[in-house]
Amino acid sequence: MMQRLQQTIQRIISFEAIGLHTGKKIKAILTPMPIDTGIQFQRIDLPNQPIIEACVNHVVATERGTMLEKDQVQVATVEHWLAALAGLQVDNICMQLDGPEVPDLDGSALGFVTLLLEAGLLRQEALQNFFTIKEKFVYDDPDTDSHYTLYPDTDYSLHATISYNRWPIGHQYATLFTLAHFKEEIAAARTFIYLDEIVALYQKGLLQGGDPTKAVIFSDHTDPTEQLQQVTHLSGKKVENLVTPSPSSLSALRYINEPARHKLLDLIGDVALLGRPLQGKLVAHQPGHGANIRFVAALKNHLLKQSVKAPPICDLQATPRLNVAQISKMLPHRYPFQLVDKIMALDENHVIGIKNVTINEPFFQGHFPGTPIMPGVLQVEALAQTSGILALHKVPDPARYLTYFLAIDGCKFRRMVVPGDSLVLHCVLLTDIKFSTTQKHFVAIAKVKGRIFVGENLACEAVLLAQMVKQHEAI
Repeated sequence: MMQRLQQTIQRIISFEAIGLHTGKKIKAILTPMPIDTGIQFQRIDLPNQPIIEACVNHVVATERGTMLEKDQVQVATVEHWLAALAGLQVDNICMQLDGPEVPDLDGSALGFVTLLLEAGLLRQEALQNFFTIKEKFVYDDPDTDSHYTLYPDTDYSLHATISYNRWPIGHQYATLFTLAHFKEEIAAARTFIYLDEIVALYQKGLLQGGDPTKAVIFSDHTDPTEQLQQVTHLSGKKVENLVTPSPSSLSALRYINEPARHKLLDLIGDVALLGRPLQGKLVAHQPGHGANIRFVAALKNHLLKQSVKAPPICDLQATPRLNVAQISKMLPHRYPFQLVDKIMALDENHVIGIKNVTINEPFFQGHFPGTPIMPGVLQVEALAQTSGILALHKVPDPARYLTYFLAIDGCKFRRMVVPGDSLVLHCVLLTDIKFSTTQKHFVAIAKVKGRIFVGENLACEAVLLAQMVKQHEAI
């Protein structure tokens, strides 16, 4: 895959619709966002208008949809929206909602694709940061018969097979060879359900906003009249897209394999919860939301472990994400202890910083002046400052915080750092940042794996545990 620039939308656009499961009328506002922001949801109906990032770590429920939760704030049914974003390769955007669910348009991703294209796509001056794999990754879901295999590839493609022991689905498959074909081949595939499942789901509190005109409904009963009446009574609308054993009823389908295509659509949306676009060929058997999320969580863990074994991909000549002046606004450090010159990449889980080592560094006057070598303790300090930017870049007024070491584990120095070296500082979160608030203190704890590379060579590595405290609360 050719490297490509990140994208957002050109202008704000909004719409209103009913939430599939809550039955509430919800307004959504689609807002462009800066480079490396990622995909966000914001509950503007709640105090402080909290934000939930589209991240697999925030998934709390997967029955008939994917639900996110952060700090007890929820957003449900995110998968079709995420699929549309992935299909059009939109990297940075916020959906502001005045309710707890992404409103449903037509049971597929096509309505969202149409809205995004109406808002216009805007290239941004930063390259996409892909997740890639070096060898085949296999995941067998322990709770289902679902099976996933991801192969290394230079593009992103998907193949899904499903198997139902009921007419008319049986065995089906769908393939998307490239995201360029997403709109035509996958986006319009609607959600599907069997007629005799609907009442039970209503009784469980789901499908409260279900519209039988927006879904494909199957029935293998020769006379479904009674069930149709029940669904009409519950929803207030007549079933339009009913597929029965009558051959003519198959014309209600948009594709002959619409169920398989919709399962592939859901898979694309769930995989988007990796937080970064993926490169590879993904083959999935019997995908479903629960299994998808467990696969994505396992894959992300694998990718993050893989990423600490090789130098990050970084164009040292590209425009930095943060320059030295912007870094100074985030960190309290100043000369001669500000040890990060620029930030090249920054997202929810990792950061890449640069430190250019010159003979003019003040520590060279007394640290082996005849054979100048950067002190190891300052290399670790450079990692600590880089990880501090990772931990605090989404916190309001980050300069108000001080970062303290709690522990340094597994610290190793692999090569000497000398004048002329350009240090690539790579820090990856090993666990979610833990926030706690008491009457006296606001504290955040972050655990990161930090590495320093000079070219392809690992110079230093350590696992850092740090505590961030507001300056006026520091002890």
